[in-house]
Amino acid sequence: MPRDNKGIWSQDGTRLLRLVYRLVATWLAGSLPNRCLLCHQSIQAPDSGICATCLQTCLYHGPICLGCGKSMQLQVDYCGECLKRQPRKVVAPCSYHQGLGTWIGAIKYQGQLAALPVLCRALVARIYRLEQQGLLTLPQALVPVPLHPKRLRQRGFNQAWLIAHELSQLLQLPLVDGGLTRRQDTRPQAGLSGAQRRRNLQDAFILADNIEFQRIALVDDVVTTGTTVAEIARLFEARYVHVQVWCLARAEAPGLLEDMDSEDAF
Repeated sequence: MPRDNKGIWSQDGTRLLRLVYRLVATWLAGSLPNRCLLCHQSIQAPDSGICATCLQTCLYHGPICLGCGKSMQLQVDYCGECLKRQPRKVVAPCSYHQGLGTWIGAIKYQGQLAALPVLCRALVARIYRLEQQGLLTLPQALVPVPLHPKRLRQRGFNQAWLIAHELSQLLQLPLVDGGLTRRQDTRPQAGLSGAQRRRNLQDAFILADNIEFQRIALVDDVVTTGTTVAEIARLFEARYVHVQVWCLARAEAPGLLEDMDSEDAF
């Protein structure tokens, strides 16, 4: 794919990626058996990927802290612990650990995109619900977490860009992918401790000077410790840009899911 002299993907390369995504999405919709990835039952068009029953089973069923992902009794911004520090809001429709993690991982590592549209629609539904509750203000633009050009060539696509593209179409928000670049080909974050993740990503990203928006949403597939989005968010916040984080699922810290289960039991 074409690149400019600084090694950043050019507009021609971006347009080519969008074309490839549309072609793949069309092929998936028209040529694969329309069965649920989880229960394997037939799905009525135009739905595909995951049936409504399985999707509802795997989504969050109660109020979730927008800081840490902990279950709460009432849907407010933060739980008591997060209220003290008010971290960046992370919006996700589900937990990575409760049924959909395998298929979200398959998007990234195997290029299996069948579940992507339905998960994006579930995320949009949650975004609108939080907006109606006064807990969220829609951003002015979407910014996908970028891959290093070497990693992009190896994988062939950036899953965060595909998700952001789908959300951009659903929400009619601009997708901005030219100002934020990854300048270091860092180790994969999977398997690293929190401290190792922070060291791994130190100075890994660079942000252009001409930022036109005051509110953006960073888009990724999964948020685990939040190290990647935190490193990027600091660059935007240094320019007085408000940042929220959108993802298909969040992998909560150990213990939070157990807390959810114990609360549900009463």
